[in-house]
Amino acid sequence: MIYKVTYQESKTEVPHREATHALYIEADSVVAVREMIAQNTPYNVEYIQPLEGAHLEYEKKSEDFHLTEFSN
Repeated sequence: MIYKVTYQESKTEVPHREATHALYIEADSVVAVREMIAQNTPYNVEYIQPLEGAHLEYEKKSEDFHLTEFSN
């Protein structure tokens, strides 16, 4: 399944909407997504949203849509 992760780049700063970013990850579960983010980035995860059906097709139309892959 593909997940959309919204996050702040720093855990030490107060979150604010203008600094929120998104990335897309393919994984088996929300727990797996959270583990990948924790092991590979310093990001402060705000929300992890599963994407499927029409919502996934809508997100794929965005020029910012690309799957993030981490090398372990």
